[in-house]
Amino acid sequence: MGLVKAAILGVVEGLTEFLPVSSTFHLLLAARLAGLPADEFTKLFEIFIQAGAILAVVWLYRRPILTRLDLACKTAAAFLPTAFFGIALYRPIKNVFFEKQWAQVFIFIFVGLVFIGFELLIRRGFIKLNKTIASLTWKEALIVGTGQVLSFFPGVSRAGAVIIIMMLLGYRRAEAAFFSFFLAIPTILSAAFFDLYRSRHALVTFSHQVLPLILGFVISFLVALMAVSWFIRYLQTHNLNLFGFYRFLLGGLAILYFLLMA
Repeated sequence: MGLVKAAILGVVEGLTEFLPVSSTFHLLLAARLAGLPADEFTKLFEIFIQAGAILAVVWLYRRPILTRLDLACKTAAAFLPTAFFGIALYRPIKNVFFEKQWAQVFIFIFVGLVFIGFELLIRRGFIKLNKTIASLTWKEALIVGTGQVLSFFPGVSRAGAVIIIMMLLGYRRAEAAFFSFFLAIPTILSAAFFDLYRSRHALVTFSHQVLPLILGFVISFLVALMAVSWFIRYLQTHNLNLFGFYRFLLGGLAILYFLLMA
């Protein structure tokens, strides 16, 4: 992998990992556009850039992570159903949905429709957003963690699933995003370690490609720092419609691209 492609994928990961736009969908699409094969090195590279993105969240929220024991415990509780279903569903989802590009696109667009429909319900007063993260209960943490399982399907978005479920429970958008960042730490780290263990032989095989790995990691970290900070500020005064319309636009372009390349 060249350094330019490594840098581009690092930017894509850093921008999309914590926004409700599905980093998996973006990486799959970007890799296809860049002509990258789905080989062992590409999988290893994706692990590295994902680790860079999650390190950004750990750095930004290092103080709450160390001082808010109650939130850390509820985050761990929310992670339990994700871990259970992740082990059970990992192989079938990887073998089916990661190979079906049309299914990915339609899921990607459908979730955009969910965002816009959900915001309409809020404007009509059917859902009230008045709760803060301090009121999160153990039961709600388990519900959110179970809902996060939907993000296993490429195109859904882990952050999007968590934010929507928390808003359904009455939490403000920025508070929901904040918890999605917290829950991302054990979720992404465990997935990264699992995938790294499965690809451990690739660390030796591709040791000569260390520069693209480092570059992708660093760029993903720096871009994620900016993306997370911006997203929290954005949700304090805006809704999810922007991301819904973005999904329609990118999904439509992806359909057009696949039709032309067929």
